[in-house]
Amino acid sequence: MRNYILVILLALLTCSCGEYQRAQKSSDFNYKFDYAKRAYEAKHYVQAATLLKDCITVFKGSDKAEESLYLLGMSHYENKDYVTAGPYFRSYYQRYPKGKFAELARFYCGYGYYLDSPEPQLDQSGTITAIKELQGFLDYFPRSDKVNVAQNAIFELQDKLTLKQLQNAQLYYNLGTYMGNNYESAVIVAKNAIKDYPYSKYKEDLEMLVLKARYQEADQSVEERKEDRFREVIDEYYSFINNYPESPNRAEADNIFKIASRYVKD
Repeated sequence: MRNYILVILLALLTCSCGEYQRAQKSSDFNYKFDYAKRAYEAKHYVQAATLLKDCITVFKGSDKAEESLYLLGMSHYENKDYVTAGPYFRSYYQRYPKGKFAELARFYCGYGYYLDSPEPQLDQSGTITAIKELQGFLDYFPRSDKVNVAQNAIFELQDKLTLKQLQNAQLYYNLGTYMGNNYESAVIVAKNAIKDYPYSKYKEDLEMLVLKARYQEADQSVEERKEDRFREVIDEYYSFINNYPESPNRAEADNIFKIASRYVKD
C-alpha cells in the first residue's frame, strides 16, 4: 500500500513538473498566467515568479499586467526573498497608485524590509528603508486594518536604530580619554539619539549614559574647569531624576550628584 502511494505521488509530481515546463515554453501567455496563479496558490513560488516575470511585459496596460506584477512581488515575499520582493511592490504602487492591490503592495513592501532588518550591530540601511516604506503605507492608508501591525513594526525598527546609537555611545564612553575626549562624543551621539527617537525604550539608558559621561569628563578635567563641568553634571542629574524618579540607576545617579556638589559653589 505504501509503495502504491509513493508511485501515485511520484506520478503527480512528474505530471506537475511536465505541465510547468510546458507553461514555460508556451507562447500562450494566458496559459502561462493561469498556470502561474495556480502555482502561487499551490505555494510553488519559484515557478510562479518565473512565469509571472514573462507575463508582465506582454500584458502591459491590462488588468493581468497589474495582477502579474503584484503576484510577482508576493511570490518572492512568500519565498522569504524580501529584498527582491521590495522593488516589485514599489514598482506596483508607483505604476498603479490607486490599483486594486496598492494597499497590500505598500504594506508588504515595508513589512518585508522589516522582516529582513539586520541585527543592530550591522548596517541599518535596510531598517531605514523599512521605516520609510511603512510610514508611506500609514500616510496613504491610515484606516487600513494593518495600521497597528505597521505602527508596531516601526516602533520596533526605531528601537533597533536607537540601540545601535546606544552601543556607539557606549563605545565612546568606554574609550574614555583615549586619543581625545571620547566622553564628549558619547554625549553627542546619545543626545542625538534621544532627539531622533524620543519615545524609544532605550531613552533612559541614553540619558544615564549622558550623566555618566558628563561626570567622567568633569572628574578628569583640569582644576580650573572642574566647577563649570560639574555644574553641567548637576544639570544632567536633575534632568534624569525628573524623568526617571524610580529608576534602578537612581542610587548611582545620586552618588554622582553627591560628588559633583562638592565642586560647585552655592
